Amino acid sequence: MDLFIWVIIIACFIASFASVIFPIIPAPLVLWIGFLAYAFFINGSGLSVFFWVGAVVLTILLIVSDIIANSYFVKKYGGSKWGERSAAIGVIIGSFIIPPFGIIVIPFVLVIIVELIQKRSSEEAFKAAIGSLFGFLSGTVAKVVIQAILIIWFFLDI
Repeated sequence: MDLFIWVIIIACFIASFASVIFPIIPAPLVLWIGFLAYAFFINGSGLSVFFWVGAVVLTILLIVSDIIANSYFVKKYGGSKWGERSAAIGVIIGSFIIPPFGIIVIPFVLVIIVELIQKRSSEEAFKAAIGSLFGFLSGTVAKVVIQAILIIWFFLDI
């Protein structure tokens, strides 16, 4: 039985990293399924209170990292609120269209279109799209780092 639970835990951890390419997979949720599977089915007292508190804090940071990074870079590069929103929608749509490239290309194109519709110059629209690209990439790096920290911490704590 323990082997089966460990397979589920490892599959959850792998799925959390797959969420980088397929954002439809909820990385925090699958990470927590892995943590809770260990706690409920293998060793209920195996993880420290410090781990659980840290995991909650890092999970909140994981959830907001994309939003923070995307907003920061789109604003920094002169994008509008609608540009930010179209980038977020583009990531979702792009995960279904030509994954994994769609999550980069679709938001980029959507931001350009939205900014041009708002009567911005092509140069301003392109700069905002570059900002959304940097935001997505930095948010993705932050997600991978936070997920890796959580998983490594999990194994160190058990």
